Amino acid sequence: MRVLILAEACNPDWTSEPLIAYSAAKALADYVDVVVVTHARNRSAIESHGIGRAKVVYLDTEYIASPVHKISTFLKLSAASRTALRYPVQLAFEYEAWKYFRDDLRENKFDIVHRLTPISSAQPSAMSVWSPVPFVLGPINGGLKWPSQFSQELRREKEWLRYVRGLKDLLPYAKSSYRKAAAILASFEYTIDLLPKDVRERVIDFPENGLDTSLFHSVRTKVSRDRLSFLFVGRLVPFKCVDIALQAFAASASLRKHSFHIIGDGPDRMRLEQLSEKLGLQECVTFHGWLPQADVSSWMREADVFVFPSIRESGAGVVLEAMMSGVACVVTDYGAPGQLISQGCGLKVALGTRQELVDGFINGLETLVADSSLRDSLGKAAQEHVAAHFDWDVRARKIVEVYKWVLGKRSEKPDFYTSLNE
Repeated sequence: MRVLILAEACNPDWTSEPLIAYSAAKALADYVDVVVVTHARNRSAIESHGIGRAKVVYLDTEYIASPVHKISTFLKLSAASRTALRYPVQLAFEYEAWKYFRDDLRENKFDIVHRLTPISSAQPSAMSVWSPVPFVLGPINGGLKWPSQFSQELRREKEWLRYVRGLKDLLPYAKSSYRKAAAILASFEYTIDLLPKDVRERVIDFPENGLDTSLFHSVRTKVSRDRLSFLFVGRLVPFKCVDIALQAFAASASLRKHSFHIIGDGPDRMRLEQLSEKLGLQECVTFHGWLPQADVSSWMREADVFVFPSIRESGAGVVLEAMMSGVACVVTDYGAPGQLISQGCGLKVALGTRQELVDGFINGLETLVADSSLRDSLGKAAQEHVAAHFDWDVRARKIVEVYKWVLGKRSEKPDFYTSLNE
């Protein structure tokens, strides 16, 4: 089976979407004949690290990518708003890919065209329409509504394009790209719910994040200790709501006896440090700033509880890392974290008002302080769940099953959450 993978963003030195695409393509190349087409900016990183058995073609679209980047920088747009303005860049990239590969595609030298990036569901694909061979889209993610209880955080995030998100349906190929796709991999129910109803039979619930289980896997030997280690990892931005965790610690005499480590940096750091000092948490809260991934994995192996109060999380790869490290997780039950934490793999706090979240986290965290056997069982179940479904090698084999289904080599529609040996 020969697969052409479109991944404008594909880079092992970066995080999030570029790293997801790189990891997925590299893993897929162990099972099918893969040709990755990506932007020329990724060449040095890919050639430095290698990409397994995959072949790579580099295309240069700086003639449009550079002006868009300058506009985004000048306007000081948020990450979400930058994504919305990148559609012309993606359209140009797919056009260049079509020109490069159209003869091969017309001669059926590829069995499948698979677009891995962008992940945003708001960016249609022209190649879905142009390709004469079956087209697979995704995993895509997007459309998670901002909780109405946290409008102040929305204003601080400056995601003004969210108010006109519906205009995406007016973009070229907005409807036809989904209708032409042979399979659509979509992350979680909130993304699927926004897709056209007439394509649902070709949609598979398939989260975009995967994990290098060799880095985060650990055989945890629990050491009994009086002072537990609580951990948060992530960007310090408004919607992560680290202040909710700080307020939970401040309001609980039980929690203040333990240590809370915050790894990450961002525009909210100074405000959070000031809040921690105001709440009198100097003895239990430590801000570590950004740390290398290897250090983060070490902290996760040592942590007793992972605290993640984010109120609008679409991917939540860091939650998978904590789960694979065997840490008991307490998360807000909204968006990706609530979907990733399946039954028996962690504790979920119902989304509510700010005070209701604070109270919910106090209850969940105090429950884990008092019950070491529950911490152990949740951590073990989480680790087993992630290993069974989110390891990059496992994910690659699940995607190959999608390819087989698209090509008529498998009759039953694949299910991401069904183990491969079932």
